Amino acid sequence: MNNSIYHLSIPSLLLALSLTLIVVVIYARWSLKPGTILYATLRMVIQLVLIGFGLDYIFNQNNRFVISSILVIMLIAASWISLRPIKKNRKQFFHKALIAILIGGGLTLVVIIGGVIQLTPWYEPHYLIPIAGMIFSNSMNSVSLAAERFQVELKQNKSYLEARGIALQTSLLPTINILFSVGLVSLPGMMTGQILSGISPLIAVRYQIMVMCMILASSGLSAAIYLHLLKKHD
Repeated sequence: MNNSIYHLSIPSLLLALSLTLIVVVIYARWSLKPGTILYATLRMVIQLVLIGFGLDYIFNQNNRFVISSILVIMLIAASWISLRPIKKNRKQFFHKALIAILIGGGLTLVVIIGGVIQLTPWYEPHYLIPIAGMIFSNSMNSVSLAAERFQVELKQNKSYLEARGIALQTSLLPTINILFSVGLVSLPGMMTGQILSGISPLIAVRYQIMVMCMILASSGLSAAIYLHLLKKHD
């Protein structure tokens, strides 16, 4: 097996970025807001470049206080971004999203790091930061979908219980679709990355099963907790 990683040059990355222009053109032709796609893509590139330099620094620190601070920043950012669909009520519901992601994502992270992987030390950044990123980002997406759908259902005069059920189902739809399609339609990012780096597919599969379980758990728990915290607003 070839264990080398193919080098991606800057021109190659620009070619990949050019693919996003297709979506931008479609947005423009359909009288939508192509600026949103351009801004999101530009922000993605800048964020990833900065985090690349940042992770290179963090991985060399191996300091529990530094790593803990990074986790707190990730948690706060995920909570704030999750409420983007309901900007008018963002500040009002921020603490609920924070609690939901903290419990749902945090519990999942503790189980994975302490029980499944048994990471030693627990703050080993090469493992902790990427895993926490996957957990918090999926919790964030789930809460975001739940928050938006819950508001829509309430505006349609649905009861709290009806709106809660529909919102939870909506928030988990992307995750459940991934569970159905993984291995048949797609090879997820972590598994693909491990295979490309030369790791045995059978070992990569074990890690991917762990990832899928933690994604479902963190997404479901975070969305359910957030919706539960909204009960008094019914």
